[in-house]
Amino acid sequence: MDYRKIGNTDLKVSNLSLGASSLGSVFREINEEEGIRTVHMAIDMGINLIDVSPYYGLTKAESVLGRAIHGIQREKFFLSTKAGRFGDNEFDFSGDRITESLEESLKRLKTDYVDILLLHDIEFGSFNQIVEEGIPALQKLKKEGKIRYFGVSGLPLDIFNKTLEQTTLDVILSYCHYSLNDTSLLEITPLLEERKVGLINASPLSMGLLTNKGVPPWHPASEEIKQLCDKAATFCRENGEDIAKLAIQFSVSNKVIPTTLVSTASSDNIAKNIRWASEPIDKKLLEEVLKILAPIHNQTW
Repeated sequence: MDYRKIGNTDLKVSNLSLGASSLGSVFREINEEEGIRTVHMAIDMGINLIDVSPYYGLTKAESVLGRAIHGIQREKFFLSTKAGRFGDNEFDFSGDRITESLEESLKRLKTDYVDILLLHDIEFGSFNQIVEEGIPALQKLKKEGKIRYFGVSGLPLDIFNKTLEQTTLDVILSYCHYSLNDTSLLEITPLLEERKVGLINASPLSMGLLTNKGVPPWHPASEEIKQLCDKAATFCRENGEDIAKLAIQFSVSNKVIPTTLVSTASSDNIAKNIRWASEPIDKKLLEEVLKILAPIHNQTW
């Protein structure tokens, strides 16, 4: 496992980290004991950053994760959670709600601090409220020692530029913008480096586009994106490889990206993902897959 520093923090994190959204039965109904085994497997095999949110499974993911990490030495892992998003259409970035949300999360996670607290999917909230209330609340919680670092998460990349024009952040979490089909995250890495802002990359499988399972019916990508990702997956299978393996290796290999979150509630899957991340990438296969995906490169939804 490779370990890299996140921005100007003192967090040296594994290049592959665990996204705990699956523990909330977000993608499929999970067996809680298997979910707990997955967390233990991840930590035992060297993953030291776990990211979660009260939104995932409407607090279920945090509750299961809390049971999983209870009794494990807190120094063995870094914990990241979020605030501000509490349902599909429920957003509240007010200072009081952010503070209250953290207290609720700490109880579910059975800990007295988190290493990172992120405002969740800020593109859906009031930007003025985020800057005038949400960020100051995070700054106060940091001073109080209840969080060590703070930042924001979202899908559109311009939301990070806009936020950094108004305030300072320790870290951002971006998803679906550094993978085989979309590397547009690199457009903002110079600014992040200049401002010494840490970076967490999430969803190297593009929310299920880059797997052998087929695209989830709810996926918001265009038909062209879905078809070409399926074509790339088929090409990998015909050459004896799994596109998910290639996708994970691609995302973790770029040292500009400190860590990439992968979400699973299967101990077999996380063990496989960790092994993949340590194996050399098939450069010839990668070249051919990137050619297939070239017509949709950096297309988003």
